[in-house]
Amino acid sequence: MQQSVTEKYNIPVPRYTSYPPANYFRAFSEEDYMKAVSQSNNCTDRHVSFYLHLPFCHHLCHYCACNSYAMRSPEVVSQYLKALHQEIDLLLPLIVSDRQVSQIHYGGGSPTAIAPDAIRLLNQHLLSVLDTIERPEIAIECHPGYLSLTSWKQLLEAGFTRFSIGVQDFDTDVLRIVNRRPSQEALPDIFSVLRDGGARINLDFLYGLPGQTTDSFCRTIDYAISLHPDRLVTFSYAHVPWLKRQQLVLEKAGLPTNEEKARMFLKAEQRLIEAGYVRIGMDHFVLPDDELYQAMCNGQLHRNFQGYCTRRTTGQVYAFGATGISQLETAYAQNTKDIDTYIATVNRGHLPVSKGYSLTTEEQQIRQVIEQLMCNYHMELPDDQINNPRLKEMADDGLITLRGNMVAMTKEGQPFVRNVAAAIDPLMQNTQKLFSKPI
Repeated sequence: MQQSVTEKYNIPVPRYTSYPPANYFRAFSEEDYMKAVSQSNNCTDRHVSFYLHLPFCHHLCHYCACNSYAMRSPEVVSQYLKALHQEIDLLLPLIVSDRQVSQIHYGGGSPTAIAPDAIRLLNQHLLSVLDTIERPEIAIECHPGYLSLTSWKQLLEAGFTRFSIGVQDFDTDVLRIVNRRPSQEALPDIFSVLRDGGARINLDFLYGLPGQTTDSFCRTIDYAISLHPDRLVTFSYAHVPWLKRQQLVLEKAGLPTNEEKARMFLKAEQRLIEAGYVRIGMDHFVLPDDELYQAMCNGQLHRNFQGYCTRRTTGQVYAFGATGISQLETAYAQNTKDIDTYIATVNRGHLPVSKGYSLTTEEQQIRQVIEQLMCNYHMELPDDQINNPRLKEMADDGLITLRGNMVAMTKEGQPFVRNVAAAIDPLMQNTQKLFSKPI
């Protein structure tokens, strides 16, 4: 029997939220990071993007592959927040004062497991030294299962301009299987509060979970469309039990087939486009007046660990908190994963970097090419890749078109954009690293 294109290309490949991918990071010292920060002040991209990692969750969802931890005691949480402020004080003097903050992003974990007043103080601290661009994006990832309407209002008062609400699915049976609590408040009421406060709203969903079918996921998307969010994100569930053993629970519950998972996305995409949304990259859908769509049209779309963003609102990323990853022009630096080690290191007056990667000039060029492909579905090949046999095979299979040194994804090939990036990645020629599948 002839192998289908889906079967052939649904193989583990990097997600390319960074290049090189994070599992290529190696030992990296505080001195290495400080040198990279100093170099970052002299780069073309002078905007500053801050990322804060709040790793705690009230409880852990079975599907989660993020660096998340069960909620610790109030004393440890207080120590962690104090360490965040101390880390900010250690880093801010290293950034020259004429640069501007374009973005602040909180991820986790569940950032909203932390009291809104504590988050407000962190925002004030971050903005106490540097000026901002006009209309900076201050965003937070939210678990709606534990937030009252009062909490949403407090987050608005803390200065957030964008809220990414992690719904995952509206089907309560699916949420029960994956151990996720549904929203405490009705979504229309939450939307009313946030929109009255002038905020933009993302709704985030996962497809490929146990209990989901194409029909059930389409019902979820239909309800999401009725709420009219500014952005709607359909993340493909990444099954990586070698990294997160709790995902084995989902294997026992029964994961959808690759074919069913692909249908979920294609049917959801069809509904969203019919409703007036435009697809951005692999998984984002936005309204035509959205800044992401305009950035894509103007070739100003960017992608990092926080997702798709515009060149206007992003910058070099300086991360705070356990496991936080800084993404600078010449290097990556990741903080220690262990919460107690993170607190102790910062308390001693040191930046808590444990891993990272310094990019060569060639790797910086490869990163630019792959980012162009991942953001805009086309790229200009380096001269040494023009006769790449893997790309010719992908063209024969209908994933891409090849014209000289220009590569463009076909509509049918877009789900496998990661495979095309991997085909030109020198690091993927002889690797033993483990990755998730595209579908």
